Amino acid sequence: MDDRTGHRTVPETHRRAEHLAKNRYGNRPTMKDVAARAGVGLKTVSRVVNSEPGVTPETERRVQEAIDALGFRRNDSARVLRKGRTASIGLVLEDLADPFYGPLSRAVEEVARAHGALLINGSSAEDPEREQELVLALCARRVDGLVVIPAGDDHRYLEPELKAGVATVFVDRPAGHIDADVVVSDNFGGARDGVAHLIAHGHRRIGFIGDMPRIHTAAERLRGYRAAMEDAGIVMEDAWMSLGVTSPERVRRAAEEMLVGPSRVTAIFAGNNRVTVTVIRVLAEQPRPVALVGFDDIELADLLRPGVTVVAQDAAVLGRTAAERLFRQLDGTLLLPERIELPTRLITRGSGELPPTD
Repeated sequence: MDDRTGHRTVPETHRRAEHLAKNRYGNRPTMKDVAARAGVGLKTVSRVVNSEPGVTPETERRVQEAIDALGFRRNDSARVLRKGRTASIGLVLEDLADPFYGPLSRAVEEVARAHGALLINGSSAEDPEREQELVLALCARRVDGLVVIPAGDDHRYLEPELKAGVATVFVDRPAGHIDADVVVSDNFGGARDGVAHLIAHGHRRIGFIGDMPRIHTAAERLRGYRAAMEDAGIVMEDAWMSLGVTSPERVRRAAEEMLVGPSRVTAIFAGNNRVTVTVIRVLAEQPRPVALVGFDDIELADLLRPGVTVVAQDAAVLGRTAAERLFRQLDGTLLLPERIELPTRLITRGSGELPPTD
């Protein structure tokens, strides 16, 4: 507002708000501020903050009261420079929204917490360039180690970080062109067992719908499907196999094409949980029952009618095994990279036990 002299005046409440905003954001209290409030030296504050001896109980009380009053938080940057460790690890996933990665991420976090470390995670969205950006960004923030579910197939960009001492474990899929620890499920064996189960129930025309062929897990599960069919002496048709993005539109189209014509399939093996969900919707619209086995368990699979038979892998065990191996690297107890393959198990619920209808 303007006063009678023509000068613009600012109400006191506005000035107070501006002052509070200026002091609230971006101006964190320092140890110097704590020392001034408590009436002690900087070294005394440092001893209290870092739980070091040499401070009387009364002085410690005054310093702690100043810390509480000011909202002081220790800046760990100096400790990082001094000790060379940040007590943090990075986790790079394919998709944070995918239900498969929830238990895996939580298991990694629990192991990190047990070791006094903070977990920082991000999603690559199955994009190799984004994966590389995330990994290098985490390295730039000086994480002590990385757990990576790779989107790409060339990880030579990580060589300088590995030489610099960044512990790294790949999970679910192996690294490309570098030697590194990896923890995977038996994708080949699990898929072979799932398809063999359908064959044992009388099916000969079995479709396979999987993820993009460049993805290690998709390729291994396709290989397992082929092995089971060849072991049974079944001549496969190209129309029975479809790999690509796992969008509902693509998967629906693939399933519908397999279910028509003289060579239509009587059973489908779904290559992952996202494929399984879409296939379930397609099969619900079919006039005749079609058998189904999916790779990866899905929520409510036991409540559907029939229940969904699946090849299950334990995502939590994958994450925990990878994280524990990472911290063994950090402790210096591991020397050579190793591949750890965890077993899968077939869970029968009804959909994989349906007989052929023609």
